[in-house]
Amino acid sequence: MESQLTILLPVAAVWLAAGVVADGLPRLRNTRMLHRRAGWLLVLTLTGVALTAAVLGAGLLSAGTAPVDQAAAGLTLVAGPALVAAVCSVRRIRRLRAGAGAFASAPATPAPHGLRAAAAHPLVGLPLQVTALTTVPAVIAAVGTDLGADPGVTGPAITVGALAVVAIGVRHALRHSRFAERAHPQTPGSARATDPLHI
Repeated sequence: MESQLTILLPVAAVWLAAGVVADGLPRLRNTRMLHRRAGWLLVLTLTGVALTAAVLGAGLLSAGTAPVDQAAAGLTLVAGPALVAAVCSVRRIRRLRAGAGAFASAPATPAPHGLRAAAAHPLVGLPLQVTALTTVPAVIAAVGTDLGADPGVTGPAITVGALAVVAIGVRHALRHSRFAERAHPQTPGSARATDPLHI
């Protein structure tokens, strides 16, 4: 059990760190810091994907009840969100980092709302935070408490997890919309169209 926990803890820690860094990206007001944090987030995301794939692959290659098999069984729930993070989040983080890097010649430039809106996009932070959330049952099971063993606990645990995912998604969507609206201010109408005396 301790060996299983030793395998799962680094995976959970990397995904948790990625979720925390992704959550703080839209609050950064400096392009240099945004570029640097986007680089950290890219490294953390790729590391989390690699660790998850390594554990799942080792579990497939190893037949039996070895700790890596138990860890891989615990990470089956993580595979879906990790795949979404690998396909969607990595591409967006690279584009965000490249966009912030365009201001490298002027490092004190405030981060424009367009970049902050891109950093707040749900497909940047949501897959990472959902992946971190799905590692929790595996870690709890490795400690010795199996949430799936008691039907009276499984239902509420699934409900709480689903509500947490919905709340995270709504929060990201609202924050992205707020920054997107600031990035595209409404332009006033043409004076030619509003002046009734214009000929």
